[in-house]
Amino acid sequence: MEYQIKNDRLKVVICDRGAELRSIQTPDGTEYLWQPDPEIWTGQAPNIFPYVARLTDETFTLDGTKYRMKIHGLVRYQTLAVEKKEEDSITFRLDANEETRAQYPYEFTYRITYALKDNQMKITSTVENRDTRRIFFGIGGHPGFNVPMEEGLTFEDYYLEFSAPAKPYRVGFTDNCFLTGKDELYPLEDGRRIRLRHELFDHDAIVLKHADRMVTIKSDKGSRSVKVSYPDFQYVGFWHKPYKTAPYVCVEPWSSLPSRDGIIEDFAQQADLMHVDAGKTWETTWTVEIE
Repeated sequence: MEYQIKNDRLKVVICDRGAELRSIQTPDGTEYLWQPDPEIWTGQAPNIFPYVARLTDETFTLDGTKYRMKIHGLVRYQTLAVEKKEEDSITFRLDANEETRAQYPYEFTYRITYALKDNQMKITSTVENRDTRRIFFGIGGHPGFNVPMEEGLTFEDYYLEFSAPAKPYRVGFTDNCFLTGKDELYPLEDGRRIRLRHELFDHDAIVLKHADRMVTIKSDKGSRSVKVSYPDFQYVGFWHKPYKTAPYVCVEPWSSLPSRDGIIEDFAQQADLMHVDAGKTWETTWTVEIE
């Protein structure tokens, strides 16, 4: 089922399946969110929890037991309940159930809230630990934004611009997107920009660390842009379907990284996973701003 929230600047549609965004529009009808195309990518904005990207053999261990989980976790495959709905905000909730326990053996409540203020959409995720032990997790977002955003422009007219100069490193991935452990300096134009071209993504996602935590998709030839701010996330990924002239780019805030190549990770030992103790709640907010 789909739900709509709106204010005088934005109209947003979210589906209860995965609490995934379906549309982000301004009053003039301009659509900023990628719309599914079976020839390119059928996703739009999967919510990532409790693991970011791939596990070796889709498997991890915990307390000596093996569990299997698909890419980007389990939320995207679940139907979430609407816990609260107002005109300009909505909160979805997922409680641990038989299906989640088979993949992720914890008692938890995951919530995600979409709230509009002016031309911003704030996305707040919380993880409530209802177990008797510390739980570990990865979390993130995966929204795809239409590029170009205006008629008469092309994909190559746009660039990604960080709000402050940095010297980020690109996380090293194998051809099948597992960690190599070999990260390399990723030069930015003027310390801030990545000019878009489809060939950038022929080797899958560009995942950066030590970059600024605010990035804008924009063009000097146009007036529309999308700014994504993710203050609590160590990594940011940029992606579209490899070897496609896909008219979108995903901006992906990640809290953690995928498995090392060939290693079945122990969930309690993977150093970059988040954690929350029994009876506690963890929370983060990131923001999408539409111009």
